[in-house]
Amino acid sequence: MTQSRREFIKIGAAGVAVAAAGTGLASNWWGLDPDVVHDPGTDGDKIVPTFCELCFWKCGVLAHVKNGRVTKIQGNPEHPLSNGRLCPRGTGGMGLLYDPDRLKRPLLRRKGKRGEQAFEEVSWEAALDFTAEKLELIRKTHGPEAVALFSHGYGGSFFKTLMAAYGSASIAAPSYAQCRGAREVGFQLTFGSSLGSPENLDLGNSRCITLIGSHLGENMHNTQVQDFAAAIAKGATVIAVDPRFSTAAGKAKYWLPIKPGTDIALLLAWMHVIVNEGLYDREYVDANTTGLAELRAHLEDKTPEWAFTETTIRPEVIVETARVIAGARPASLIHPGRHTSWYGDDTQRSRAVAILNALVGSWGRRGGFFIPASMGAPKIALPAPATKPRPAPDTPKGVSFPFADETLAHGLRDASIPGTAAYDVKGWIVYGTNLIQALPEPAKTIQAIQELELLVAVDVLPAEIVGWADVVLPECTYLERWDDVGVTPWREPFLAVRQPVVAPMHESKPGWWIAKQLATRLGHGDFFPYDDAGKMVEGRLAKAGYDVDAVKAKGLVRGKAVPVTTEDGLALSFATPSKKIEIYSKQMEAAGLAPLPVYTHHEEAGSGRFRLLYGRSPVHTFGRTTNNRFLGEVMKDNEVWLNAKIAKERGLANGQNVVLVNQDGVKSPPARLKATERMRPDCVYVVHGFGHTDPGLKFAKGRGIDDNALMSRSKIDPAMGGTGMNVNFVSVEKA
Repeated sequence: MTQSRREFIKIGAAGVAVAAAGTGLASNWWGLDPDVVHDPGTDGDKIVPTFCELCFWKCGVLAHVKNGRVTKIQGNPEHPLSNGRLCPRGTGGMGLLYDPDRLKRPLLRRKGKRGEQAFEEVSWEAALDFTAEKLELIRKTHGPEAVALFSHGYGGSFFKTLMAAYGSASIAAPSYAQCRGAREVGFQLTFGSSLGSPENLDLGNSRCITLIGSHLGENMHNTQVQDFAAAIAKGATVIAVDPRFSTAAGKAKYWLPIKPGTDIALLLAWMHVIVNEGLYDREYVDANTTGLAELRAHLEDKTPEWAFTETTIRPEVIVETARVIAGARPASLIHPGRHTSWYGDDTQRSRAVAILNALVGSWGRRGGFFIPASMGAPKIALPAPATKPRPAPDTPKGVSFPFADETLAHGLRDASIPGTAAYDVKGWIVYGTNLIQALPEPAKTIQAIQELELLVAVDVLPAEIVGWADVVLPECTYLERWDDVGVTPWREPFLAVRQPVVAPMHESKPGWWIAKQLATRLGHGDFFPYDDAGKMVEGRLAKAGYDVDAVKAKGLVRGKAVPVTTEDGLALSFATPSKKIEIYSKQMEAAGLAPLPVYTHHEEAGSGRFRLLYGRSPVHTFGRTTNNRFLGEVMKDNEVWLNAKIAKERGLANGQNVVLVNQDGVKSPPARLKATERMRPDCVYVVHGFGHTDPGLKFAKGRGIDDNALMSRSKIDPAMGGTGMNVNFVSVEKA
């Protein structure tokens, strides 16, 4: 527990190799220079600030430019999310910019079946005319609501404006139902506030950090990892609950290798100890919560001994860790996680995490959850849509999810299969999200695609979804374009700008230009009342009274500090019906759902099978970066983690190739086995985002396995419709 920040950041040592590549040491890969490039510090003619999109944390970066080429990317020390540092992915931005497999020109499928990739290169005019004509035909034949937008990435805002003009509310992102949605709903029901991105966690001041399936250090969200390292350096206690001995578990005082699917049992047992022993923050709970009496009764039989039979965590360990969690209050943070779509009861698990945080008084407190501050700029005045759009058809007929506050991506996918929803979706615009690897039950995704009248892909790289498109519109990278003003609620308010570092390569275009061109062809050019997104951004900043040149020079503008915790002078308030933290949720009760978290016993693997678990790498953002040559130099494929004893019993050796076969007979390509003591014996683990099949991804194709291809089943959360994906089982066989 005395590891320093330096020692902890060794988890990102791979980033050193990537940073070296960013200096130009590997630039001969891209044909920039034949020899090693000396790094004089600036390594260029100018330095341009912008913010990153190698993931969606939006860290501030400084791009060094020489002779019109980016030579190095560093963290912006002025930016509150990067603080002068970048994760390995961020330093690898050049690998995306100069990826030889980038989409270079518009593509059109004039012949052949969808998915055969019988594309021909066409002009932008031809591609845009084709797309607009098809969109207009769908609008006239089926109504505008029959077109859906799937969007992931900051530039998607322009396509949301296009959809508003067109008349459709069918806009979704897999990041909701397949990732963070259950967490957002659970905290909204409890505190009246969701967490957003980046999450409002005061990790750097925490005295105890409890991680439940959250792999900080592998889930490389820059600011959180920096804060986590700072907390460890100051002596914070870490409790890691995970079937796998993760990087974070290596920094923990307590590793609890829990049986997968039993997290709610552990959370209830912890609450049982804390409430029965009077270890909760009485003053905070009495002043700010409702429902403690109901919770006390609900917990009566949720003893550590009961939880042991479900979780396999010994009762004395449950008691000891409960006391540690409570003893550090209010600077005791039970991490809410980010990807929380596990078993179909995920809103209940998120509610349990929220309630445990309420018991230790961490919401709005230093070392817990701060209440973020914001600053803004006047929005552009846009026309009102001609008609109010119909609700998105993202649920099956006769089904509703009472707390879904965003559209469900898999629901729109399913609505593209005729007759399943209130009305059929006939066209997709897919911006920056590879639905083939992002949505579970990929066979259903392919079935839905084959029913469409139009599929438009807007992307930088030829991800698998691009191969199924009718028209491909190549977007330039985040280093080549303007996007709208970046407004990020944080512990200190700030605005950031994404501005071009270099001119767009090949014939790629910025998203705002593509959306404007389509809107104009559809008769809605007035929704884009500008010919230059840079001038639009400058106009918004000027109207807000900011020094535009200063903002562009620094990449951001900071606002005045305001209280974000009670220790700063913040007065707590809660946007719930009772205006208090709702331990007992009458909203859930009114919807016919359990008002307090209940434990569900989930299906087990059975003989010879293992639960399939998946996660992240500090080097990659799922499949978005696995074609990146810089990052691939560090991690080019994934492995199958299996308990070493189990591997030996089955005659499997570390390093040999194995295949996974799921419960429905879906078989993976070969991958290396990692036989390790760092896994429970009832599950396997792989890093998500590998196993690409598109031939356009010349580096990533065929490397590793695609775990999503094995997710032929999911379990739906009745509260918000999320897809629990940890419900698939595999056997491990010799390749």
